[in-house]
Amino acid sequence: GGSAAAWARRGVAMAAAGAGAGAALREAARRKLRRFSELRGKPVAPGEFWDIVAITAADEKQELAYKQQLSEKLKRKELPLGVQYHVFVDPAGAKIGNGGSTLCALRCLEKLYGDKWNSFVILLIHSGGYSQRLPNASALGKIFTALPFGNPIYQMLELKLAMYIDFPSHMNPGILVTCADDIELYSIGECEFIRFDKPGFTALAHPSSLTVGTTHGVFVLEPFSALEYRDLEYKCCHRFLHKPSIEKMHQFDAVYRPGNFSQQEFAKGDTPSLKLDSEYVYTDSLFYMDHKSAKMLLAFYEEIGTLKCEIDAYGDFLQALGPGATVEYTRNTSNVTKEDAELVDIRQRIFHLLKGTSLNVVVLNNSKFYHIGTTEEYLFHFTSDSNLKSELGLQSIAFSIFSGIPKCHGNTSCVIQSILDSGCSVATGSVVEYSRLGPDVSVGENCIISGCSIITAAVLPAYSFVCSLSLKMNGYLKYSTMAFGVQDNLKKNVKTLSDIKLLQFFGVSFLSCLDIWNLKVTEELFSGNKTCLSLWNARIFPVCSSLSDSVTTSLKMLNGIQNKSAFSLNNYQLLSIEEMLVYKDVEDMITYREQIFQEITLNRKHLESSK
Repeated sequence: GGSAAAWARRGVAMAAAGAGAGAALREAARRKLRRFSELRGKPVAPGEFWDIVAITAADEKQELAYKQQLSEKLKRKELPLGVQYHVFVDPAGAKIGNGGSTLCALRCLEKLYGDKWNSFVILLIHSGGYSQRLPNASALGKIFTALPFGNPIYQMLELKLAMYIDFPSHMNPGILVTCADDIELYSIGECEFIRFDKPGFTALAHPSSLTVGTTHGVFVLEPFSALEYRDLEYKCCHRFLHKPSIEKMHQFDAVYRPGNFSQQEFAKGDTPSLKLDSEYVYTDSLFYMDHKSAKMLLAFYEEIGTLKCEIDAYGDFLQALGPGATVEYTRNTSNVTKEDAELVDIRQRIFHLLKGTSLNVVVLNNSKFYHIGTTEEYLFHFTSDSNLKSELGLQSIAFSIFSGIPKCHGNTSCVIQSILDSGCSVATGSVVEYSRLGPDVSVGENCIISGCSIITAAVLPAYSFVCSLSLKMNGYLKYSTMAFGVQDNLKKNVKTLSDIKLLQFFGVSFLSCLDIWNLKVTEELFSGNKTCLSLWNARIFPVCSSLSDSVTTSLKMLNGIQNKSAFSLNNYQLLSIEEMLVYKDVEDMITYREQIFQEITLNRKHLESSK
C-alpha cells in the first residue's frame, strides 16, 4: 500500500538504519548481558523475571543430566534464584517432536501447579534432541553448550535468559516457546519494549533472505499501512508458511522489497545475501502463546491420550493461525522423518482447534537470528570473524590458561575453560573446550576438541572431531572418546550391511576404515536398530580405564585412517556413540570441568597477587 514516494522514503530510512545496525545490536546485547549478570546468583523480585524456566529432555538419561547441571549452576550462583527451574521429559515410546514436547510440558505444568500456572509467565526451551550434528553437545545437552565469554563461562542457557531479560515484565500469563540452539539478537528504541500482551499467539519476525526463508517459517503479513520504517513494528499475520519454496513466498505475497510501492513489483532479483536492495521475507524464531491458547492445546492433548507421531510446534501450531490459514499443509508430509496416517489426522484436529486464533507478529527490523546446531555453524561463529562474535563480544581465549594464541584478527582459534601448556599449538579455526593439552600437542585447523586430556605428544589432524565422555559401566568408571571428521554425517544411515560402503568416515569409505582397524562386518558391529546402520551406532570406539589413554587410543584410530596404517581395535571393548550416551557418567564429567574451573581460578588469583 501507499504511494511510490512514501515507499521510497521507507527504503531510504531502511538504508540509513542498516548503516548503524551492527553497533546498535552490539550495544543492545551488551546491555542485556549486563542486566542478566546483575541478577545471577540473587533472588529476583516478583514480576522481574520468569516464574518458571522449563527445559525439555528426550529421555530419562537426558532428564537426569539436565537436572544435575541445573543444580550445579544454582549452587555456583550462575542463575537468578527464586525461580522454578524444571526439566520435563518426553514420554517413552515414539518420537513426538517439539510440538509433542510442548503439549507434554503443558501437562506437567498442570500436574505440578494445578490452577496456579494460569498466572505464571513461563519460558519453555526445547532441548530434547541428541545433537547428532554437534556431538560435543550430545552428552550434556544443547542448552548446556559452552560459549566463549563470561566468568564463569556462559552456556546457551544463560545467554538465552540474558537475551530475553526484558520479556517477562511485558508479558501476560502464558508461555514463550524457544529452541536450545539458536540466538536472537535485536535492537529497538530506548523507550520501547517487546510486549506479549495480545490474545492468541505472538511471534518474533526477522528480515531474512529468501534462501533462509526456505528452511524457516515465513510470515505473510497484513499489508503495511504505516510507511515510516521502525526497528519495532506490530503486525497481524494473514498466514504462516512453513519452509516454503521461493515460488510459494512470491505466490502468497510474503516477499518485500525496500523502495517498492506495490507488492506486484517484488518479483525481481534473487540475491541470497540480505542487502538492502534485495528482496527479503520475515522469518520466525520464538513464539508466545497466551494462557487461554495453552489451555486449549492441553485439553486437546488430554483428549488424545498418547501421541504416536512427530508434531512440529512451528509447522503444526502456527500454520493453523491467521485468517488466511488453509488445511492443505496438514497433508504435506515432505519434511517429516516418519510418515504416518495418524499424523495427518492429528494435524487436521490441531488445525480445526486453533483455526481463527490470531497470530500477532512483532516485526524486528534490526535483528538477527543465529543457529548453532551443527559443527560447521559452531566453528564459524566461534572462530571466524563472524558478526555474532563482535555482537556478543565472544573471546578467543575465554576463562582459560594459555599463552599461545597470536592476537590476530580474522580466522583465529577459540579456547574455552581449558588448560593448555604454552608449548602446545592450536591451529586457526579450531575450538578447544573443557580440555587439558600438554606441551607436545598440536591441534590442526578446524578441529573441535571437547572434554579431553592429552598429556603425551600428539598430533590432531585438521578437521578432526574429538570428544571424551566419562562412563559408568558395571559400577566402574571408564572413558571413551569419539573421534571422526567434523564434516562426517553421523545421521546418514543405510539399511543393510552390504551398503555400509556408502558411509564415509573422515572422508574415507567406512569399509576401508574397518579394514585398517581389523574389524569384521557383522550385525554385532552396530548397536540398536539393525535396519538403520550409521556412524552414530557403529561400535568402533574403545573403552579405556583412564581419560588420557582413551584420547590417545582414539587418536591412533584417526591417524591410522590418515596414514593408511593398520591399528587393530580387536582387543578393546568397543562402543557406539549411541551406547556411550547410555553409559555416560554426568557427575564425573561435571567434576572434571569443576577441577579445571578451580585450577584456572587459583591460577588467576596467584597472578593477581604476584602483580
